[in-house]
Amino acid sequence: MKNDPKTGHRVVADNRKARFNYEIIDTYEAGIALTGTEVKSLRQGKSTIGEAYAGPSGEEFFLFNAYIPEYLQANRFNHEPKRPRRLLLHKRQIDKLIGATQREGFTVIPLKIYFNDRGRAKVELGLGRGKKLHDKRETEKERTWNREKARLMRDKG
Repeated sequence: MKNDPKTGHRVVADNRKARFNYEIIDTYEAGIALTGTEVKSLRQGKSTIGEAYAGPSGEEFFLFNAYIPEYLQANRFNHEPKRPRRLLLHKRQIDKLIGATQREGFTVIPLKIYFNDRGRAKVELGLGRGKKLHDKRETEKERTWNREKARLMRDKG
């Protein structure tokens, strides 16, 4: 678990491959409806959202395939690790996301799960379109060039 230097939030899970595999157009902040053992397990910082995605189910938006491990001290009151979790968004945001996923072919990807300054668990969602192979190569080329440029500047003084 680490603190985000820009926002000061305590980041629990980070999807680092999302910006490589998807071109992120817009981001949203959503709350998550969690049980008590899920919150305690998140605070231990062992969850993963690498294969997770968000999508509509009826009139609501859910986070699917996010792994929050069972809380060891909870015995029989534990939660299911990969259950769908309801996302707390405004109605207008839900309508916009549903429209973008169904009509325009976008995907909603969780970028990170964190605790805000009030201690609430939040998810940063990215609305994006999948990158093609040549776009990924271009991103890799640009990243390598920036790293090389920084190395050259540092060596020159």
